[in-house]
Amino acid sequence: MSTPFHAAPTRYDSMPMRRCGRSGLDLPAISLGLWQNFGTDRSPETQREIVLHAFDRGITQFDLANNYGPPRGAAEEMFGRILATDLAPYRHELVIATKAGYRMWPGPYGEGGSRKYLLASLEASLRRLGVDYVDIFYSHRFDPTTPLHETLGALKTAVDSGKALYAGISSYSATRTREAMAVADRIGLDLLVHQPSYSMINRWIERPDSSGESVLDVLGETGLGAAVFSPLAQGMLTRKYLHGVPEGSRAAAGGPLHTSFLSQENLSRIQALNAIAGRRHQTLAQLAIAWVLRDPRITTALVGASSVAQLDDTLGALENLHFTRDELRAIDRHAQDGDINIWAHRSSNL
Repeated sequence: MSTPFHAAPTRYDSMPMRRCGRSGLDLPAISLGLWQNFGTDRSPETQREIVLHAFDRGITQFDLANNYGPPRGAAEEMFGRILATDLAPYRHELVIATKAGYRMWPGPYGEGGSRKYLLASLEASLRRLGVDYVDIFYSHRFDPTTPLHETLGALKTAVDSGKALYAGISSYSATRTREAMAVADRIGLDLLVHQPSYSMINRWIERPDSSGESVLDVLGETGLGAAVFSPLAQGMLTRKYLHGVPEGSRAAAGGPLHTSFLSQENLSRIQALNAIAGRRHQTLAQLAIAWVLRDPRITTALVGASSVAQLDDTLGALENLHFTRDELRAIDRHAQDGDINIWAHRSSNL
């Protein structure tokens, strides 16, 4: 039987809060993402320990999606159990986010951006989480087969019904983000936040697309917040892969982190960035988090964790978020795109 949870009274003492775009919502500089490490293949006790420790350290946003697991839906079910048994008294302090867009169930209505899929998925997510509403509901990816007014109209229904407090989009290109903002304005939907991948070796949101704008340009001009995911490049920007692929690692197990990503060119970049981190008295993970947070358009960095120790190491980034111009120039020499953006082709038809 687990010990009853009482949140640390110091939980807000050291976590910087950042305003999410032009809204009234503050988010922690570092949020916990439950994409990996939260499913039936992991110890329930360890998952509970990580979530509760995160809250004790000032992490108030917990980022999920309908298909996180394994199996799909397991992460929401796990978080729902922790919410019911431990975090229920603190629900008003939590920002719970979930998403829909990728494959969740069989048939033509089990993925995409249709109204039928998004709203059915939200209802299922609420049941798994055991809540009446989520704080943020995202369109998980751009769907070129569904009109944007239908996808965003479903998000508006979710907000208008009170089943979501805010709406967001994820992995939309600069052009699609601009289009989404125009549609949202026409239908009276206030989009809160964009969730793109971003790291020192995946800098696509800085680059202009065919419109001449970058995602960051659009976010800065429109006032959307940015919750960036995979800032550690699925673990590549940690010490784990400095000398290749160790047994038992995520890359060795297969899945979204392909061993091909750990090319000699990428490893050389990562080793050089690790040396810079050492000169700053940081771990490579801490450098990577501090670097994405250097841009004021970034609201929060979504990080994963397989243990409390790993989470604490990542949170150490908050102890040194300042960069000199020389440090940024040195980082830029090695922080180059490593061809690891696995979401690009599935998120935009541009």
